[in-house]
Amino acid sequence: MTSIDDFKKIAKEAFDTLTDVSVEAYKLAEEKAKIVGKWTKLNTEITLDRSQVRRLRSEVGKIYYETYKDDPAEPLKELCENITAALDRIAAKQKELDDLKNSGGFNDADFEEFSSDDDEEDDEN
Repeated sequence: MTSIDDFKKIAKEAFDTLTDVSVEAYKLAEEKAKIVGKWTKLNTEITLDRSQVRRLRSEVGKIYYETYKDDPAEPLKELCENITAALDRIAAKQKELDDLKNSGGFNDADFEEFSSDDDEEDDEN
């Protein structure tokens, strides 16, 4: 028969083993969490930098178009012509919309939900 002292000794050894395993599991989890945190931070920074590159490229394109639209470099000539044609179509359609709005006795509030003022800046360039 096992004595109480033997039972206490076995329980203490089991508890010590469980404690050691728990500490090791905690350390491993902590390491993994640091790696995941660093990975997430780097991915977020990459996403922000890519967004900035897209915005800056767009801005470069707008500046180039405005500066050289009448005499673009050969590789960009067709693109500039396509932009100009699209802007001309937008202007013509906008005029047609304005004419429709003005011819029917409507007021601006009747057309508020169809307004494209958000794109107006792009239309001007």
